Amino acid sequence: RDWDALLAQWWRLAPRELPLVLDEFPSLVASAPELPSLLQKHLDRQPRPFVVCGSSQRMMHGLVLDATAPLYGRATEILRLQPLEIAWLRRALRLRTAEAVVEHYALWGGVPRYWQLAAGHRDPLAAAARLCLDPLGVLHQEPDRLLADDLQDPARSSSVLSLVGSGCHRLTEIAGRLGVPATSLSRPLARLVDLGLIVRDVPFGRTVRDTKRTLYRLGDPFLGFWYRFVEPNRSRLAMGQLAAVSADVRAAWPQFLGGAWEQMARDSVARLDIGGRRWRPAVSWWGTTSDGVSMQFDVVAECVDEPRRVLVGEVKVAATPTEVRAIAARLQREAPRCRELSGRTVEVAVWVLRGRRAVPGVTVLGAEDVVGQPPKPVARRPR
Repeated sequence: RDWDALLAQWWRLAPRELPLVLDEFPSLVASAPELPSLLQKHLDRQPRPFVVCGSSQRMMHGLVLDATAPLYGRATEILRLQPLEIAWLRRALRLRTAEAVVEHYALWGGVPRYWQLAAGHRDPLAAAARLCLDPLGVLHQEPDRLLADDLQDPARSSSVLSLVGSGCHRLTEIAGRLGVPATSLSRPLARLVDLGLIVRDVPFGRTVRDTKRTLYRLGDPFLGFWYRFVEPNRSRLAMGQLAAVSADVRAAWPQFLGGAWEQMARDSVARLDIGGRRWRPAVSWWGTTSDGVSMQFDVVAECVDEPRRVLVGEVKVAATPTEVRAIAARLQREAPRCRELSGRTVEVAVWVLRGRRAVPGVTVLGAEDVVGQPPKPVARRPR
């Protein structure tokens, strides 16, 4: 029987308050192009609650939000699912320590499908070798699939992602490596940002209009790993050099982990009580001080209740108490030299992933603070 008959049967027999849920809607439309128009006909005749789901943002946008689509204007809510927070990973993979959670999240990010595939592997790099590096691995070509689903020009987008993943963070660098004018990348970059594949960073106190100070980075940890280690080694992996590439990945892992840990520390600021205060979302700061010295701070955030008070922090994979005290003293000394921080009250903090120990007079945060606990489920009222 056809879709029209099936929908007519649903509209006739199903309770009016029961929603109609169609999962993988783009796939259904691919095999039955008439489906959106049939839904429109039945919805216009008798409105009913309905839900359509799909993993391809581009196709869902075209089927529901495009002004020429049959279902345009009939959506009352758009739910764009975001990656899960790091706290859920501990429970999903049954990891014992917060440090282990950070290492796994640095590779898999917040996508439950990747967590499911990595389940049972205590060593994230061993899981990565089997799932990502191995040409027969399930995730070896994952970015190719993602880009094919969501972008009309996957080759150009893949080139941009590859350059950003390899260390090109400025628009001029990316354009130069591609051999195209920087202006021609505005729309492709905007699309990648909209999809969450790339994040646009600006220093504290600046806006996105300051294009000269803007940096681009990959927005998904797994993509960061893939474009850092899989993409540049695809030919070696195809030639059977899995063991050698795996050894190279393990040697470079501490540096990669450091960058991921730094971003996790920034992401944790807005949900933590640091120094007895609440803080706005943190960013980093880079630039030239008032006396012409290049400088960078890993974490900068404004106090929620006192805008003239700022938190300035540094993020380390490991640091001794002596090193932590020296870092805190340097931050307190150097922060007022930055124009955006001058004249503000500065509080400092240091994030240490491994071997975190309390240091008198210094706010020190570790993996346990960053990972936290997943929110408690909301109790359901009895019917």
